Amino acid sequence: MNRNIKILIALIVIVVLWFVISPPRFWLNLTHNVNPTAEVGAALVQKHDCQNCHRINGSGALVGPELDTILSRKSTTEVEQWLRNPRAINRNTPMPNFHLSDTEIAALLAYLETLNP
Repeated sequence: MNRNIKILIALIVIVVLWFVISPPRFWLNLTHNVNPTAEVGAALVQKHDCQNCHRINGSGALVGPELDTILSRKSTTEVEQWLRNPRAINRNTPMPNFHLSDTEIAALLAYLETLNP
């Protein structure tokens, strides 16, 4: 096989791995564009099994903070940063990076606002 073809294949593999392991924000925004409503946010909470670690409306685990009152304890900006990349805020957090798009984060924030007393 030609050396240039091998280099091209290697570059393609590297880019594909990058997009799978740690997708860039522009790619997430292109591929995970949702309607940023509270209903979509509630569906995302279900999809990502947030209640496995967080208590919502009195049910769920207490590994992470209760989400009912999170917006009364943290600013919207702080919660948004956690949702973007939790380990950028706290390296030792057990919360995984769900690689959420900007509109998914907006939908989750809209949902959390409905929970805030």
